[in-house]
Amino acid sequence: MTPSLLLWSGSLWHFRWRRNIPQIGKGVSEIGREDGFIWDDVHCFLAVARSGSLSGAAERLGLGLATVSRRIQRFEAAMGQPLFTRHQSGYALTSDGRALMGRAEATEAAALSLRQGAAAQAEVAGRVRLATAENLATALILPALTKLRARHPRLLLEVVTDIATVNLHRRDADIALRMVRPERGNVSVQQLGVLGFGLYGAPSCLAARKVAPDAAPYDGDEFIAWSEAQSHLPAAQWIGRVLQGRAPAVVTTTLAGQVAACAGGVGLAVLPHFLARPRGLICVDGDLGLDQPIWLVTQADLAQSRRVQAVAIFLRDLVAQNRAALAGQAGSG
Repeated sequence: MTPSLLLWSGSLWHFRWRRNIPQIGKGVSEIGREDGFIWDDVHCFLAVARSGSLSGAAERLGLGLATVSRRIQRFEAAMGQPLFTRHQSGYALTSDGRALMGRAEATEAAALSLRQGAAAQAEVAGRVRLATAENLATALILPALTKLRARHPRLLLEVVTDIATVNLHRRDADIALRMVRPERGNVSVQQLGVLGFGLYGAPSCLAARKVAPDAAPYDGDEFIAWSEAQSHLPAAQWIGRVLQGRAPAVVTTTLAGQVAACAGGVGLAVLPHFLARPRGLICVDGDLGLDQPIWLVTQADLAQSRRVQAVAIFLRDLVAQNRAALAGQAGSG
């Protein structure tokens, strides 16, 4: 006793009922034909039957009296039989109208189920693999992940920070937030902001700093350097130019190690502003020429994926909200 097919036409739902159903009254038997019925008319029929009046149905549906009346007339014409008797006190169902109620309510349930199914289908769900630098992951993205999960609880974000081995061209990730713009691959690229760098030291380190009047800049300073494996990094190259063969105080392989050593007063380090300032480190030089653009990189054929779009929106908003702190602008904390 449920619709066998639901058809969308413009802004109206049309229903077709199964053939060869038992006759239910002279007029209602007509619905066994392979005719189309407009859901808006069925909806109005149920509203009038439940409220007992056109005015009550109009208020329930948020429609005008004339619209409700017109749809009832159209539905009765499609049935080939009056479904209501009109009284001064309101509308009452005829025997055919009462016989139709069960099937009309089944149609209502089918429409609701279809609507709920469409909403569930539109829900963002599934796994998205995000490649990014560890400093962006641990200090920016992961602390804000509750916002993304609250918006899309069925979305699973896999954060990969070993970006040296991740290549979007090889499809190792779906989306990336990185400081190096890809030169090849079927990807879409958008600059979201700038990651600013400065030369930082702990208050204890700077308090003990001694600068000879005739010495070159940083001649008397200790530095925290990068290992040979990270020698390609702009920060590592800057420190190498300053040291000019002089031994550093310590060598690390991670940015977290750089921050920890600097905070411990071991020496000066080139650090992102948004990592150094919250640790209470003092900027010795904020204009090193090492600032890097932050790129959002997406697999081009996944750009229309709802789950990838959801992550892209999250990342755009996150960088926008922290743009000043990431760039190291004054007053950003």
